[in-house]
Amino acid sequence: MLVSATEMINKAHEGHYAIPAFNTNNLEWTQCILKAVQETQTPVMIQTSESAAKYMGGYKMVVDMVNDLIDSMGITVPVALHLDHGTYDGAKACIEAGYSSVMFDGSHYSIEENIEKSKEIIALAHSKGVSVECEVGGIGGTEDGVTSAGELADPAECKAIADLGVDFLAAGIGNIHGKYPADWAGLNFERLGEIQAAINGKPMVLHGGSGIPFEQTSKAVSLGVSKININTELQLVFADATRKYIEAGKDLEGKGYDPRKLLKPGCEAIVAKAEELCKAFGAAGKAN
Repeated sequence: MLVSATEMINKAHEGHYAIPAFNTNNLEWTQCILKAVQETQTPVMIQTSESAAKYMGGYKMVVDMVNDLIDSMGITVPVALHLDHGTYDGAKACIEAGYSSVMFDGSHYSIEENIEKSKEIIALAHSKGVSVECEVGGIGGTEDGVTSAGELADPAECKAIADLGVDFLAAGIGNIHGKYPADWAGLNFERLGEIQAAINGKPMVLHGGSGIPFEQTSKAVSLGVSKININTELQLVFADATRKYIEAGKDLEGKGYDPRKLLKPGCEAIVAKAEELCKAFGAAGKAN
């Protein structure tokens, strides 16, 4: 059964580790994530963007799929189903469909409108036991067609959103979505510290977690980051393993074209990478 993310995030914040938040894209992806977290005994947030949920058949379909897999796979670790970068309408729809956690991303609005809409989503979500993430300051790269240069969030604006009672806060600290360019300046720890001070130590979220050097994610966690989002990293290892299978001509041997065989190397790569990240973020073994 799905749980709200509030308890697992607060425990992570107190214990100085981070909950892995893996984006899922289909049935196999979800199975692989669940297999990895059960094996490593890691509390997890499985999240979808609005476009990925649409690709999979809609929010209700995702809720039913994750719930059914938790049941059929005998998953015992805490699992939250989270909407990543939700719009105002998307967040409402996911609360209605049965997601146990939602993000409302109002970072592209004026701070006044962001506060107003965040307040409304927080009230609605909390009335149904659903946890909420909000965002201040854009995250670099492109997410669902919206491109940002990766601004640094204003600590005073972060405080204004945190004071609404949000459960965890995403704030731009130089992180970006997708592959990191060679000239990336790195995370701005000074700004991260200023934001943590402004929001009285409320748990924070690191978006664009794929590919950030481990020593930087580790330092971010020590400074109050309690949730790290991963999407690109799993996509890259899946694509790489699938490419090797096809380039080796395995799909032409016997029934190697069977999707169950074709997708197997990529799925194994996702499980291995997800297990590695659960351990790297310090969350492995924290399910009990």
